[in-house]
Amino acid sequence: MQIKDLILGIDTSNYTTSLAITDKNGTILTDSRVSLFVKQGERGLRQSQALFQHMENLPNMVLDLFSRTDRESIGAVAASGQPRPVEGSYMPVFKAGVNYGKVMAASLGVPFFEFSHQEGHLEAILHDSCISNAGEFVTYHLSGGTTEILYANKNTYRLIGGSRDLAFGQVLDRVGVAIGFQFPSGSKLDEIAIETRERLKNPESLDEIGPSELKVLQQNNKNAYLKKIPINGLEINLSGLETQCQRELRRGAVPNLLIYELFSIIGECLCRLTDKIISETGCFNVLFSGGVSASRFIRDQIEQYFTKKPVQIIFGDSALSSDNAVGISYLGGKKLWQ
Repeated sequence: MQIKDLILGIDTSNYTTSLAITDKNGTILTDSRVSLFVKQGERGLRQSQALFQHMENLPNMVLDLFSRTDRESIGAVAASGQPRPVEGSYMPVFKAGVNYGKVMAASLGVPFFEFSHQEGHLEAILHDSCISNAGEFVTYHLSGGTTEILYANKNTYRLIGGSRDLAFGQVLDRVGVAIGFQFPSGSKLDEIAIETRERLKNPESLDEIGPSELKVLQQNNKNAYLKKIPINGLEINLSGLETQCQRELRRGAVPNLLIYELFSIIGECLCRLTDKIISETGCFNVLFSGGVSASRFIRDQIEQYFTKKPVQIIFGDSALSSDNAVGISYLGGKKLWQ
């Protein structure tokens, strides 16, 4: 009898078509992704455009996956069917993955499971982390469209804070497009922020930064352009941060320095927020998930801040922080075997 120890995961987010195969041991056998195309200068895709691109991507991706996988070993198919695991959470774009998943599961004669995109993000990082079996923890979901803080207890999640308007990822992408980068631009901005951080250690190399701006930067770690993000309880507003960035760019701000400040302010805000979370919940396990948490600059800042504090800060593999189907595949395995 054929051993069905593989799980096929599908995720069709607004900007990536993803397929993944994991086995019963949690090994990632396949992790394939195709980024959706966004025209230069555009700040995103409409749902209809994204859905069309998923339907174009999935046939070739599925055929390629099956050419490299023993389909008789697939024990279940899982897909993301909504943005968040709450009533009323809906985006048409996830219909592509759900419909393909149901058809493939029926064709293979195996169960089909449906989860949320957010649950997939969290599981991708949580699965192999040091708190995978923890009774409680706090997690951030920091993605292109979401900035949320969730309290996890006994496999249930409760929203306790986050942004009331824009997400960090939206701010980064909008600023990146305004500067002239292709959407999404978070990873490119992260590279620039890290490069500028290293160059600031040697001011002589910063020819493009004016002396007045450099002076402000060097005095008491003050910023030349941007103000700190106010925190109200465990909630923040980020539209003002984007407004500041757009205004300073129109005034002629040095793009690289503005990017460096933007990342610094995001990291500093997350450090202050995390301190408040620990104080209010008494929970010292904090996990970061979502594409923004893949930022090397922000990771460095947060890890350095909490180095000497009794807090367990968990970042996963950067590749699993961005949109992927690995977490959905893991969840399918849990549902089937546990």
